[in-house]
Amino acid sequence: MATAIVLRVRLSWFAKESLFKPGIGWLFRRWGGIPIRRTEVANRVQVMAQRLHAAKSMVLLVSAEGTRSRADYWKSGFYHIAREANVPVVLGFLNYATRQVGFGPSITPTSSMQQDMDRIRAFYAEVHARYPELAGPVRLRGE
Repeated sequence: MATAIVLRVRLSWFAKESLFKPGIGWLFRRWGGIPIRRTEVANRVQVMAQRLHAAKSMVLLVSAEGTRSRADYWKSGFYHIAREANVPVVLGFLNYATRQVGFGPSITPTSSMQQDMDRIRAFYAEVHARYPELAGPVRLRGE
């Protein structure tokens, strides 16, 4: 988010609804936050795809990995939203080994999740987490 501020890019981003409490919630919304009820299994992908289609311009930030503990799979929402809305995924990174932050290639999801994820894996092969033992593999459940 700090990179987006420096580059003057207005982001929209998901966060669990409990972060949008009275007192601070307005600030998160102003910064582009979209509260998500994680207990509801609503069709979030279709809702976000519709929002992307309806917006004149929208940059949606979705963190696929970055929990505090190791996970065997990335969260796949970013991929399904991009595919449904027919918009590209721009790969962002924080490379702790090189102390660099930035954006990588733009990938528009195709009909082959495997091939798309192979391209994403290739990009992230040289990006290193601060705590590598907590970084899970670059893969989605549907692969």
